Amino acid sequence: MFHDASSSLHNAAQIVFWVSLALVVYAYALYPIAVWACSRVFGRQPTPPTDDGGELPLATLLIAAHDEEAVIRARLENALALDYPQEKLEIVVASDGSTDATADIVRAFAHRGVRLLEYTPNRGKAATLNAAWREVRGDIVLLSDANTFTHREAPRHLVRWFRDPAVGAVCGRLVLVDSATGRNVDGVYWRYETFLKRCEARLGALLGANGAIYAVRRADYTPLPSGTIVDDFVIPLLARARHGSRLVYEADAVAREETPAEISEEFKRRARIGAGGFQSLRMLWPLLSPRHGWLAWSFLSHKLLRWCCPFFLLALALSDIVLVRSPFYGAALAAQAAFYLAAWLGSRWASRSKVARLVRLTTLFTSMNAALLVGFWRWVTGRQRGVWARTARTEV
Repeated sequence: MFHDASSSLHNAAQIVFWVSLALVVYAYALYPIAVWACSRVFGRQPTPPTDDGGELPLATLLIAAHDEEAVIRARLENALALDYPQEKLEIVVASDGSTDATADIVRAFAHRGVRLLEYTPNRGKAATLNAAWREVRGDIVLLSDANTFTHREAPRHLVRWFRDPAVGAVCGRLVLVDSATGRNVDGVYWRYETFLKRCEARLGALLGANGAIYAVRRADYTPLPSGTIVDDFVIPLLARARHGSRLVYEADAVAREETPAEISEEFKRRARIGAGGFQSLRMLWPLLSPRHGWLAWSFLSHKLLRWCCPFFLLALALSDIVLVRSPFYGAALAAQAAFYLAAWLGSRWASRSKVARLVRLTTLFTSMNAALLVGFWRWVTGRQRGVWARTARTEV
């Protein structure tokens, strides 16, 4: 009987090991290959409607802000310089309980047409967007962050898609730049995510937007549940789920953000996004239905499985411990230990050499999954609030 129980445990551990390994490899390596192949065979490059020579629609640039006195003046100067008719572009700053000089700085721009919507106390970004949406006038609402700087022609590139009544939201392209030099520092992971966006867009299966630069048809907006964490993910997909509207990617609509390479800040951001991802399932789970086709596949593969990877990694390690007496599984456990040791070393290696950058990929992968695990815990325990904070992304 003991032998049978031991054999059953061994067999179960083998199944857990291989299933966990397969899901991690699929989520991070095989899915990108598969979505690229499918996008080339079955997809097409979306093209915006041709310009019919008609008037541009009234658009609102909505900037949600909380304690952004350090950047809000420069952000508004950037907004006022955008290549869009002044009489057609409403610039609105929705201040969510700011306790610094943010509101005073915005008021100083009133004579240049900037509107301030001041909400107190701090209620969170979702509540702020819901309230502001009732007060904006544009048929198209361009959403952006206070620390984002938009290229002059970006609004025209975003708005042109809405000539197609089937389009409900348009996602722009965010470029990360070094705060000291202004040089493009898009890391490997950011380029990897942008690659996936392009492939999914060809299949009509784009998932969410870049919070720094995207646009939504005002009529397609669904009010966010209180405490929603990842609004830029939920808003476009709710429009898809409720109205059947399309979400497209516009690479020529560019914004930039300055970002220091702080892994600790990246960890906070990813933990928050992780909590928001799990939270969003309550609203977006119907999109996993096979009737949504490519979108359901990309949601499952790119998001849900990715969010679950920390649990697959834990299962992989625990099952390997059970199987460690086997030479193969002993070697696999040693390889896992070496990978996590490299991740730890990478977090402390300040060099910018190619070797160091390669090692830091293990750091990024490990940190990202640890952050997702923390995010899951915060979601389960209700510790992640719906307020937002500016955080930095990691250069790799």
